[in-house]
Amino acid sequence: MTSVITGDIVNSRTITEPEKWLTVLKNILSELAVNDKNWEIYRGDSFQIEIPDIEKAFEAAVYIKAGIKMIKGLDVRMAIGIGNKLYSGNKVSESGGEAFVFSGEKFESLRKKKTNLAIKTPLKKINHELNLYFKLCLIAMNNWTPNSAEIVKLSIKHPSKSQEELGKLINIKQNTVSERQKRAYLEEIKDVDLMYREIISQL
Repeated sequence: MTSVITGDIVNSRTITEPEKWLTVLKNILSELAVNDKNWEIYRGDSFQIEIPDIEKAFEAAVYIKAGIKMIKGLDVRMAIGIGNKLYSGNKVSESGGEAFVFSGEKFESLRKKKTNLAIKTPLKKINHELNLYFKLCLIAMNNWTPNSAEIVKLSIKHPSKSQEELGKLINIKQNTVSERQKRAYLEEIKDVDLMYREIISQL
């Protein structure tokens, strides 16, 4: 079983210098991927990445969103597909199986439903439950400022670092780190991630 995230950048055309977000997106995807053939950017502002460890898919989506929302005015729309993998191509868009189909299908429905994050797995009950959690998470995540997004990305990248250590990385005080994490609802998002991992282990 594997997971696939299909996404695109929201408001990408409002940025006069697309290389700003393109470089950020490339760096994020290369950080998250097992190897370079596991991710791809296509049609200008669309992308796909395979996350073989299905328990890490939600965290990966949060990480991508945080990285993109560090750029003022931008957001990202993503669909997670979880299922089997029937074959591997030379690049992720040439691979196939349930996970790839589910991710693509769910992504196509995001605009109609006016949501920026959703999931599809082989089990309807799991889909219903997780999509409810995601919808609640988006109340916080869609409203992240660039500063909030930065601290979320940093906290995920360095999970063992204290607030003081995180602050030193971006030259802010420990209490500022704490305030930004609270404003981003980081603890609540971490709780959803733990719940996601527990639910997804049923597959």
